[in-house]
Amino acid sequence: MRDILLAAIIALLLSMAGTPLAIRLFSRRGYGQNIREEGPQGHYDKRGTPTMGGTVIVISALLGYFGAHLTTLLGSQTSPPTISALLVLFLMTGLGLVGFLDDFIKIYKQRSLGLRSGAKALGQLVVGAIFAVLAVQFPNAWDITPADTQMSFLRDFGPSIGIIGFTIWVLFIIVGFSNAVNLTDGLDGLASGATAAVLGSYVLIGNWQLRNSCTTALGPNCYWVRDPLDLAVVAAAVLGALVGFLWWNAPPAKIFMGDTGSLALGGVIAGLAVTTRTQLLLLILAGLPVLITASVIIQVGFFKMTGKRVFRMAPLQHHFELKGWAETTIVVRFWLIAGLCAAAGLGLFYVEWMPKQ
Repeated sequence: MRDILLAAIIALLLSMAGTPLAIRLFSRRGYGQNIREEGPQGHYDKRGTPTMGGTVIVISALLGYFGAHLTTLLGSQTSPPTISALLVLFLMTGLGLVGFLDDFIKIYKQRSLGLRSGAKALGQLVVGAIFAVLAVQFPNAWDITPADTQMSFLRDFGPSIGIIGFTIWVLFIIVGFSNAVNLTDGLDGLASGATAAVLGSYVLIGNWQLRNSCTTALGPNCYWVRDPLDLAVVAAAVLGALVGFLWWNAPPAKIFMGDTGSLALGGVIAGLAVTTRTQLLLLILAGLPVLITASVIIQVGFFKMTGKRVFRMAPLQHHFELKGWAETTIVVRFWLIAGLCAAAGLGLFYVEWMPKQ
């Protein structure tokens, strides 16, 4: 618990103090947001707002995590970083670098499109594949690896799908959720608040899995998770960094996270889902990004089949903008939906511990 609090506090303070520095630096260098011409008219006022703020989130989260462990190591307790946490941080950082390249190209060439879709997807796949392959290595003293070659909901279930099938499945999760958070990042503070709800859930899940670990007491509902406490530390570090960033990203935003932040955040929640053995539960915990992604799929698919649109514009948040909703109204209501989804996911996670009648 001490590491969780330290990681969150360090990351929060670094992000809170570092974001205004990034705003000044990026503004001075002209690292401003380009706006799509086909987007809502109200977005033209945001042209030139500093972007790539995701760099602050990633750096603050990394420093928060390692700072917490360093503080513990210098004290009376010994708490070295674990391989599960390092793999999730690698996934976050790797996808953040892909997003950074995408953002930088947009800024350098002054256009709304950065990396070509193929290059962007390749970067996500390479980083994701490395994570997936390494996640089934490194057994601990109880022969538990960061992940197993099985699918999971509240825990692993069913037979092994093999390393190839598992890698493909994990890549689907990583690419899907990194792009889902990217699609959610369309209004000031929307993606930050939605992802914060998911990260808060994983702080609680990691704590519960630690308290009911099969390595301390075998039981019918114990968890075979390699490093649940350190995964909660990762979630807390990223959550702290995100809250500090949200202080400056809330409407009206003074900085945007860009693809640097959205891909990194999508990666970290996907990595936490894989390593805590809650892959399918993430569909509920991150229900808002899933809903927004579904709106894009429905819009594109229906238009190709009929030549007509279901929504005035996709992703879904822009549909409500074009209906006349105020941006802050959309953001707050969508935050409420994100919170309800996270609460529903946590409720399902705990339900198996309810006494059977």
